[in-house]
Amino acid sequence: MENGLKLEDLGYGEFFESNRVNLKLDGFSVARVIAEYKGAYRVKNTGGEYSAKITGKQMFGAQSREDYPAVGDWAAVTELGEGQAIIHGILPRKTIIKRKSVGKIDVQIIATNIDVAFAIESVDNDFSLNRFERYFAIANDGGIKTAVILNKTDLISEEELESKIDLIKNRFGEIDIISTSTVTDAGLDALKQYIGKGKTYCFLGSSGVGKSSLINELIGKKIIDTKEVDSRTDRGRHTTTGREMYFLETGGIVIDNPGMREVGMADAGGGIDDLFSEITALALNCKYADCTHTHESGCAVRAAIESGALDGDKFNNYAKLKTEADFYEMTELEKRQKDRDFGKFLKTAKKQLKAQGHKDY
Repeated sequence: MENGLKLEDLGYGEFFESNRVNLKLDGFSVARVIAEYKGAYRVKNTGGEYSAKITGKQMFGAQSREDYPAVGDWAAVTELGEGQAIIHGILPRKTIIKRKSVGKIDVQIIATNIDVAFAIESVDNDFSLNRFERYFAIANDGGIKTAVILNKTDLISEEELESKIDLIKNRFGEIDIISTSTVTDAGLDALKQYIGKGKTYCFLGSSGVGKSSLINELIGKKIIDTKEVDSRTDRGRHTTTGREMYFLETGGIVIDNPGMREVGMADAGGGIDDLFSEITALALNCKYADCTHTHESGCAVRAAIESGALDGDKFNNYAKLKTEADFYEMTELEKRQKDRDFGKFLKTAKKQLKAQGHKDY
């Protein structure tokens, strides 16, 4: 056992153990996926770290990207010695964060089995309530608690910082907010105290907001490469190209992610409805069940906006995110219909070949 390390220190618990037994995987060791590379993974358990690959059977049976291991997963493994291991299966995920790359259909898993997602923005030109809302919807859909980090507070005055905090509270209500700066060290102790032993945290934010610098501070040494924001574009350079898990001396677990300025909503419809519960509740009072909240008479949502009871910007962002999620869902249905049609075509073709006495049928 590695320095008295327990599986619980890596985030393991009853949820995963009961599923391991139910899936009859209790004959294998378990390890957590802590990094993902092209065609390979790094896993960690009480015995140490291993370079791991999945079996051909797993690869053949995978229906989508979600069937492959992701950083944060717990996997059933066999250690082969010399730092090598084989992944036989993935235990069911307790939580998941996924996104759709903008302009693409494929879903990308950001991380799994996360306890808290830090939605991080810098207080300069990156600051956007709508982007916070987008991160919250994605986390909510995966069953993950969110907290806010306002970084680079050395760039603005205390009054400006308080104003931004008020904007967040007015828009989202009670939510944990931590203000930080790696230049002045402001808020770093508060962030360290927020991160609990054996709990897993990930950072959702654009490139250049300081995710990697903060994680370096939490680790206590510069492990992750960082670069300054490009002054010409006011955007950060993509220094993090993969996902990797880091273990803090205090016992917390953090995951660094590539920067995500624009994040497609994937199938986060449920997360959107939960996040905008005020709007979904108002919609129940609309005159028409299929009200679009744009022009119909008797629309309770429009009435609330006009009276000032509902923030118009909040509704506009809700409509945008909802449209994205609905479009993705519709596209998936269309894909499934095409799959069914192709399956019927193959079945009919096989029957015809068999009737014609083809040797393979």
